This record gives sequence, structure tokens and C-alpha cells, in this order.
Amino acid sequence: MAAKPPTGDPVQDAPEVGEVQHAAAGLPAVAHSLRMSARQMGVRRTALTLLRVNQKDGFDCPGCAWPEPDKRHAAEFCENGAKAVAEEATLRRVTPAFFAEHSVADLAERSGYWLGQQGRLTEPMHLAEGADHYTPVSWERAFELIAGELKALSSPDEALFYTSGRTSNEAAFLYQLFAREFGTNNLPDCSNMCHESSGSALTETIGVGKGSVLLEDLYQADLIIVAGQNPGTNHPRMLSALEKAKQGGAKIITVNPLPEAGLERFKNPQTVKGMARGTALTDLFLQIRLGGDQALFRLLNSLILKTPGAVDEEFVAAHTEGYEEFAATAAKTGWEETLTATGLQRAEVEEALRMVLASERTVVCWAMGLTQHKHSVPTIREVVNFLLLRGNIGRPGAGVCPVRGHSNVQGDRTMGIFERPAPAFLDALEREFGFTPPRHHGLDVVRAIRALRDGEAKVFLAMGGNFVAASPDTEVTEAAMRRARLTVHVSTKLNRSHAVTGAHALILPTLGRTERDVQAGGEQFVTVEDSMGMVHASRGRLEPAGPALLSETAIVCRLARAVLGEGSATPWEEFEGDYALIRDRISRVVPGFEEFNARVADPAGFALPHAPRDERRFPTPSGKAHFTDAPVEHPHLPEGRLLLQTLRSHDQYNTTIYGLDDRYRGIRGGRRVVLVHPDDARELGFADGAYADLVGEWKDGVERRAPGFRVVHYPTARGCAAAYYPETNVLVPLDSTADTSNTPASKSVVIRLEPSGS
Repeated sequence: MAAKPPTGDPVQDAPEVGEVQHAAAGLPAVAHSLRMSARQMGVRRTALTLLRVNQKDGFDCPGCAWPEPDKRHAAEFCENGAKAVAEEATLRRVTPAFFAEHSVADLAERSGYWLGQQGRLTEPMHLAEGADHYTPVSWERAFELIAGELKALSSPDEALFYTSGRTSNEAAFLYQLFAREFGTNNLPDCSNMCHESSGSALTETIGVGKGSVLLEDLYQADLIIVAGQNPGTNHPRMLSALEKAKQGGAKIITVNPLPEAGLERFKNPQTVKGMARGTALTDLFLQIRLGGDQALFRLLNSLILKTPGAVDEEFVAAHTEGYEEFAATAAKTGWEETLTATGLQRAEVEEALRMVLASERTVVCWAMGLTQHKHSVPTIREVVNFLLLRGNIGRPGAGVCPVRGHSNVQGDRTMGIFERPAPAFLDALEREFGFTPPRHHGLDVVRAIRALRDGEAKVFLAMGGNFVAASPDTEVTEAAMRRARLTVHVSTKLNRSHAVTGAHALILPTLGRTERDVQAGGEQFVTVEDSMGMVHASRGRLEPAGPALLSETAIVCRLARAVLGEGSATPWEEFEGDYALIRDRISRVVPGFEEFNARVADPAGFALPHAPRDERRFPTPSGKAHFTDAPVEHPHLPEGRLLLQTLRSHDQYNTTIYGLDDRYRGIRGGRRVVLVHPDDARELGFADGAYADLVGEWKDGVERRAPGFRVVHYPTARGCAAAYYPETNVLVPLDSTADTSNTPASKSVVIRLEPSGS
């Protein structure tokens, strides 16, 4: 049973809607995890595999990047982590016979859920120019095809090297090394679509584009603010950390347009008491309007400035600059504008202020709800202002905590997956490898799509991910991809990107995190960096899904040899055989990785240095943290319109759809729903259960339409709506991006509702 994927594509436009839940995890999460795991892996394989997840001698969960505590439970995984593992360790297989049965046109008509449920890819496949089916191809021939297309380019900058967040440190380091030896900095990655705004704001203000807290800081905090984030679905193990913080006396403020079950009450499945009663997590829920977060933090900052003794003047004087200009701007902040922008009541903000002033140690956590707006970078700068005012950076129990999504998305950036590399990094590469890396900036995701659209890029290679489904402006993205000469995807499973191809295409199947990686030098392990800058080893234990699979590292090494040939002095063959040799090179190129092999031998891993956290030293040009005073922005809605945010269902991780339910929100058996406040829906003339087309409105005047969504009356913030991606990515204009970071503005899409079929 576990080996048989579904044959028919289920109907997804008639979801059932039931009761919203107000607690996360507990027995239902355990039951759901085991049921889905057994369905994919079988009972015995489920037990053997899940007990290795996130263990010191096991493999890192291929899901989110939340860190592991030093003392680990035997079941150190969450419900969605179990789903991610089951999808990768499934017994289902996609063989050449499957591709012979299904044309590319057929695959293009299937849902992302159906494609993912078919199982693991087993052999390299090639879609020849003019063909309608993928056919098997040898690894040698696959690399010859790629090399031929790359060498035929008039410039290396006509190639794009995309990376998803699941790539290991070793593979990511070699991938960027290969791209730069080839001659380009075109290294777009999934960070461009999620936390680029965080990195941009934090690098400017505190000098390091990463969070400044460790797990121990959450446990020591007096106050934790969780803004624009739903950990109950997206980072469920974070709930355990919040529970422990609460047990230590911490208060929690939740800032979000939607009430989320995980932040209301957490029923910890690892304890009897947790299963029975659970822990109420949120002390104050601020149901903010989409895009109102900058206004909220600016008002809090203004009120802090007006409160005698509230500012940590010693810290501000010693470690910051720009305070006077910021304070003068903040002093002009008014209640009326803020309450309009946020949709909050004055009493709610005053209660938040009381909690802030009572806290000596404050952590602010955030995710996509803050990073995917036009004004996201100023918003996160304002969060930094908020923490700097009271000395809450570089103090135990305090700091900035951007919660990254995919496992090792932060590590990939550390390894050099970045289209705008620092000169010091390029200098180190040049010293270590003896070639001159390109110095001009490359293309991020949005600019890469434009380059494909305009015929300026011709070859697209993806190391993991589902680029077509993850990207904005779906019709534009798909048309752009089809203009490429060659598209290549290194993948473990089928997804939408395999059905939207260039003139010809390759699918290169790779090992997963759960699988043993044996090379010429023996069994290998890889390393990853979590969301808090901890680096540790990951060792797969399962036999590979098929004998033809190569590791990501091996794929990069063989591709580099095929493309660069004798002209490269890099020992690609040696790197493929022994990953320790790669780590030796990383230790001499990437700061913080000195003695890499020795330090990663510690089962608990090691923490990368973070100057603001460790020394209260800010590596900005001035050596001080920066206060900023950007104008407050927030979306303005025309009459009769809603502001849409795209989000995940509970049976989903990024673009991977595990199932068709969203248990906590009461949605079952479908994904085409739009959550609208009952009063807004009634004013717009839509009863609960009516069907509507979502029509995007943007300044370019182009109509973007997502048809056939069931309207669900739901307690969202007034004027706001929510619907799942990737189904609603069609509504996000390619050019609607965050200032500075260029991240797609997927959390502030102006839409109108039209009756379906009208």
C-alpha cells in the first residue's frame, strides 16, 4: 500500500469547511504524523527513520531550519517534519516507465499535490528538443548536454544557477565555486523570495544579516514578540521553545492578521501534561492589518522615548549612531495615523507598551509576514530601532530573531550563494583557488525571471526547489522559463518545474538527507546551518532510492569537470570522493569555519561567531549600530477591495503539498479557499461558501486572475484576506517587490472579488 501513489488527480475546488481549532499539536498531530508516514514508508521504516530525525548521530530534518536543543527527545521532530521525512523516504518510485506513460503536456495539467505524491525520481531523464516525453539518459550524456549549452553561450552571464534551501554547506560551496569559475555571479536563491528583506535591514543596521539570538536566549527572555509568523504550521518545534520560555516567566505578544492555533495553545506531544492540558502561549494578541507593523513599532518607539528612564542611554551612547535624527522623527508619530494603519485599538497598544517597559530582556521573532511587503526593509529597521532603544541586542535573553524557513537556507548564503558577494569573500576565493572571480553583481530571482523573459538568459540550472511554483507572477514566470534553451533541475521528486521547460530539459535525481552517501573515500556526511547560526553534521542512514542516484556534491563536481575541463585547477574529483577536503577549503575561505572538520566532530555542532551578540561589536562601516528614520508606510486600499496575503496550509511546506487539509483552520479536502472577515464578505456581497474569482489590481493595469475560490468567513483583520500559495502566486506582479531587497510583495496584494462564472 505504501508503495502505490494515487493514480487520479483529486478534485481540489470543493473544499469542506469546519470548526477552527484553538490549540496545536497534541494527539491529533501524533496520529496524523504516523498515518501519513506509514502511508508513504510503511510501519517499520517509519519507526526506524523518524527516530533518526534531528538526532546528534542522525540526519537533519529536510523541513524547517529551527534549531535543536542540546538535550534532545527521542522523538525530536514535529508533525510537519514527519511529513517532510515521509515524502523523501517514501517507498513510491517514479521510473522511466512513468515518463513513457505521461507526456509533459499531461504532467503540466496535474496538480502539484499529485506530482509530489508519485514518489522519488530514480534515473536521469532528458526531454529532447521537440519531444513530448522525457526519456532516460546516462549521467555522462546529461553532463555533456549541459556543458554543450553552457559553452555555446556568448557570455557566462546568460546562465542562471538557482539554489533552494535544502542544499548542504558542502554542495552549496562547490556550486557557487563552479558558477564563479565559469564566470558569473548569477546565483539567485530562495532567500531572494523570503528573508532577503531581513538580511538587507540587519546588515545595514547591526552589520550582520542574521539573527542575534540562540535558543538559550529565548529561554531567558522576559518578553517575546512573534510578528508575522505562524510557527504552529511553519516551524512547529518553535512552540516547544516558546513553552519553555513561558515556564521561565516570559510573556508573549503575537502580532498577526490571523489568529493561529499554535500561538493560542500548544499541546506538547512529548509530555503527558502537555497532551492533556497544553500551555496557553499568547498573553496579548494584536490583530494587525497587513503591512501595519512598521507603524506599530514606530509608535511603540515614540512612546518609549516619551517615558522617563525607558531608554538605555548608556548603551545608545556607546554603541549606536543616528539616535538624534531617529528620535526627532519618531517624536512626530501620531495615534490616529497608527491606529488607521494597524487597525488596532489604543488600549491594545498601551497594553503592549506596558509589557515592553516591564521587560529587561526582549526578543522579536518574525517571518514572511514582515518580509514580503514593499516597505519590508524599513519595517525590520524599525524593529531594530525598537530593540536598540532599550539595549536589547548583545544582551542574554534579547535580540533579533528572523526565523528562516527551509533547512540550510541560511547556510547556503553563508557558503556564498549570493548574487551580490562581498569583495572580501571573492578575495578569499581567489587566494584559495587561484582564479579571478567575477566582481560585477549577478541576478536575483526577480531579475533572473526578467532576463529569461527578455531573452538575456538562456540556460537555467536549479539545485533543488520548485522554481516555477515558488516564483511570483506565474504566467510571466512560466512563459519566461519556456524561452530558455535548456532547463535543468536537480531534484528528489516531481514538481511543477519539470513540466514547464526550455527547448530541452533535464531532470537529475539526487540523494535525500535521509540516505547514505558513499563515495570513493567511504561513507560521507554533510553539514547544515540552522536559523540561529549553529552548524552541525547530518548523516543519512537509509539505502538510496535507486542505484543511479548521485549526491548533490557529486553532481556539482562532475558537472564542473565536464564544463571547465583541464582549465580548472580545482580538484573536483577529489572533492567528490571526500567531503572533508571541501570542509578544509571552506575553513580557509569562510570566516567562522576555522578548524571546520575538527569542530563539526562535536555531536552538538558549533555556533558561528556573531559580533553584536558575542561582543556587542557592530561590524558596520562606523563600528556602531544604526538607528534609522524612514517614513512610515502602509498599504492604502481602494473602496471595495481587499489586501491579500499568500500563506501555507497546514499540510504544506513551501511548494510541497502533503495533503489537501488545513486542520487548524478547519479546511478539508481542498485548497482553493479565500479567508475573508465575515463583515467584509457581507459588504462585498459574498456569503460563506460562495465562489469567487480573485482579481489582482496593480499599477501596470494587467489583470491577474485566480478563478474558483470558495469564500470562507474567517476572523481575519478587517480589510484583509488570505489564500494559499502557489495557487495565488499568479496574483503577485513580478515588479511588485520590496524596496532594497527586491523580494516579491506576496503579503500585500490588492484584489477584488468577482462571482465565479460571471
